[in-house]
Amino acid sequence: MDDRLASPGAGPDEGEVAGVDTSLRPTSLDSFVGQDSVRRQLGIFLEAARQRKEALDHVLLVGPPGLGKTSLAIILAAEMGVQITITSGPVLERKGDLAAILTALGPGDVLFVDEIHRLNRSVEEVLYPAMEDFQLDVVLGQGPQARTLRLDLPRFTLVGATTRSGLLTSPLRDRFGVVQRLDYYGPDDLARIILRSADLLRADVSPEGARAIAIRSRGTPRIANRLLRRVRDVAQVMGMRRIGQDDAEEALALLEVDQAGLDDLDRKILNHLAVTFAGRPTGLGTLADAVGESPDTIEDVYEPFLLQQGLLARTPRGRVATARAYVHLGLEVPRDVRAQTGDQSALFGDEPGATRGVVP
Repeated sequence: MDDRLASPGAGPDEGEVAGVDTSLRPTSLDSFVGQDSVRRQLGIFLEAARQRKEALDHVLLVGPPGLGKTSLAIILAAEMGVQITITSGPVLERKGDLAAILTALGPGDVLFVDEIHRLNRSVEEVLYPAMEDFQLDVVLGQGPQARTLRLDLPRFTLVGATTRSGLLTSPLRDRFGVVQRLDYYGPDDLARIILRSADLLRADVSPEGARAIAIRSRGTPRIANRLLRRVRDVAQVMGMRRIGQDDAEEALALLEVDQAGLDDLDRKILNHLAVTFAGRPTGLGTLADAVGESPDTIEDVYEPFLLQQGLLARTPRGRVATARAYVHLGLEVPRDVRAQTGDQSALFGDEPGATRGVVP
């Protein structure tokens, strides 16, 4: 069981929350960059709950990995001035695991469940009365002598995070009063995040250098911060005092991150689809075996960005590389691919490997 507490309002230099390095996490809605609509709505809901002196309604955060769902949960607890307990769906294997966490919550506390779509169904059923009536049913004894004891719970806020909302059951999804979907970030917002993180890391990064990193960050703050750390390492070793655009691009080339933000595994996925399987539709399991990754990792981490950028397409028969992917890899677009997806080479430039437009 993963039952960990985070103190609300912990500053950037106050160490760790739930065993995760939080030095770059924003600590308030005002310092959270991007997701403007989500921030505005959550700000209203928070202020209304504070005015009524009530617990915030249950919140479901939906979006790809690395967009700030955990950070928002920590911020919600900090803004409400309460404690947060952090756990994840796969960790809660038995009803007793969840019951122990629920009974330890205080009034108004936040329970954050990451990957909530992976909750065991029997465990999920414990949440239904807890979310609606703030009561917990406990079965005492076994067989004919068994009886049910109903315990009252303090009014708490469940914040669920999921990368695949379609896997949530309707009874669970319908019990969330607030549902917010997080989208990929644009380069401008990512550049602001990188400059803020660079200041916290005491790294001297120019606005042009920050943007060079931003456009290769796949629209994801987590990746932006990871690339910033690695670029900082390269700059330190190579004696770069200030990381400008050319310095950032040189460091990212060393890290094998191309102009579209694709890393080695992204290119390996596209290369297998285009070359190894000769453009034929390929099943997820076959593709996963070919690149040496799990199907879930490909589907949850890599495919969303490749789909968004138009580099990969899902068909009833399997995954295929699009004309855009062939152009990005510097390969000639097969005639049948041109016929299926249209001749898009004019959109991306006539030169092999041109990637205009393929940015977060």
